[in-house]
Amino acid sequence: MTAKPLLTALLPLVADLSRDLPESERYRRLLQTLRALLPCDAAALLRLDGEWLVPLAVDGLSLDTLGRRFKVSEHPRFEALLSGPGPTRFPSNCELPDPYDGLVDGLTEHLEVHDCMGCPLFVDERPWGLLTLDALDPKRFEPIDLDDLQAFASLAGATVNVVQRIERLALRVEDEQQRAELYRQANGSPNKELIGQSKVHKRLLEEIALVGGSDLTVLITGETGVGKELVANAIHAASPRADKPMISLNCAALPDTLVESELFGHVRGAFTGATQDRRGKFELANGGTLFLDEVGELSLTVQAKLLRVLQSGQLQRLGSDLEHQVDVRLIAATNRDLAEEVRSGRYRADFYHRLSVYPLNVPALRERGRDVLLLSGFFLEQNRSRMGLGSLRLSPDAQAALVHYPWPGNVRELEHLIGRSALKALGNCTTRPRILTLTAADLDLPTTTRAAAVEAPEQVPHATGDLRLATENYQRQIIRACLERHQHNWASAARELGLDRANLGRMAKRLGLK
Repeated sequence: MTAKPLLTALLPLVADLSRDLPESERYRRLLQTLRALLPCDAAALLRLDGEWLVPLAVDGLSLDTLGRRFKVSEHPRFEALLSGPGPTRFPSNCELPDPYDGLVDGLTEHLEVHDCMGCPLFVDERPWGLLTLDALDPKRFEPIDLDDLQAFASLAGATVNVVQRIERLALRVEDEQQRAELYRQANGSPNKELIGQSKVHKRLLEEIALVGGSDLTVLITGETGVGKELVANAIHAASPRADKPMISLNCAALPDTLVESELFGHVRGAFTGATQDRRGKFELANGGTLFLDEVGELSLTVQAKLLRVLQSGQLQRLGSDLEHQVDVRLIAATNRDLAEEVRSGRYRADFYHRLSVYPLNVPALRERGRDVLLLSGFFLEQNRSRMGLGSLRLSPDAQAALVHYPWPGNVRELEHLIGRSALKALGNCTTRPRILTLTAADLDLPTTTRAAAVEAPEQVPHATGDLRLATENYQRQIIRACLERHQHNWASAARELGLDRANLGRMAKRLGLK
């Protein structure tokens, strides 16, 4: 490519550097220009995060690619690209597996990438990530001058630098890397980030960033399996206490007699089996964050003792009169409607108001649209690595099934479904494939959607005789079934039924359900 066409192609991106654009739009334009400049079937921009490559933008690859996290050591082509100072084009007969095999958008066949090249990106002279280009034609990139890709990579690096400065990430890079490394060491997996692009998910991220910088007590609500613990981790990571410990306790996992000891600690001889002094979760979290999961399960007695600690910052270990002063930021989570629990007398009003200084609701997966495909990509890549496959992908009918399923178990259900389906699909193969495609049949999801369930419930009363009574019986059955699905969480049931929670409560009272 001559200098003039190259300059013409790059000029719009140069102009973009001075414009106020969202990060996703800036990266989208970057890849569109790359594909126009260097024709290919797919392009991707990936950020290096420790030992993982995180896709920030893709063009020509399936949407679930954005949810995948590629471990560099498991992908030799990525390793080769990162190890070089400049662009690399792999021979068309290269035997190294390609991480994008089977992921080129719009293809239903098991086609593999046959021509591949890429270039490392550097920001402030440090490795930042990769630009990759892939083609199904084995000779597509032969006429391309690698200097053109290097020139583009330099501009891409400048684009990334602009984004980082806008977001003020440059001042926090070392600290974030240290926290990410500690998290990876503790979990043996990539940082458990909150993946999604839907409007409700972006609003959640905005609220996390807003409340994270404060010291307010946060009450995270949402259905079972939506990822409330991940949200708590994100709030802690965004707080000034991020370099201090975050200590967690599942309040439903322990009986009342042990909850107090776990929270406040005990001294030797405080009870049978207390053979030595022990610090509780509050003292362990001093200076940091304490996360109380399933806080709706706490007894009224424990609520009263917790209230005192939250008000004064002072606690006593079981069996001791000595006061300990603690400085702890509290984050709590529940799938219960605590306001309703207060009204029914099962929860202390003063403790509830102390917890819900900043209430934060995590949306259900069925409210997040195509985020289910990004999350699927994350779980697909995990299982691909675990099962030693070259590629694990979804067929178009599987993607459609995932998008239309109502997900009563939310993200946790999706994670288990992907793992189970991949294992079963592999077991059904007569020979071990390099590329394994999960179909809708492999997922084996119920075909009855939420809408169909409402339109055709199981035992619809036959409307004979008194129409009003038949209608009320019909409403009772729908409400009871919905409450069962949501473990009697009235707020969640109201969302599924498309009603205001207060209206649902009044209707249930009229129908004799409360």
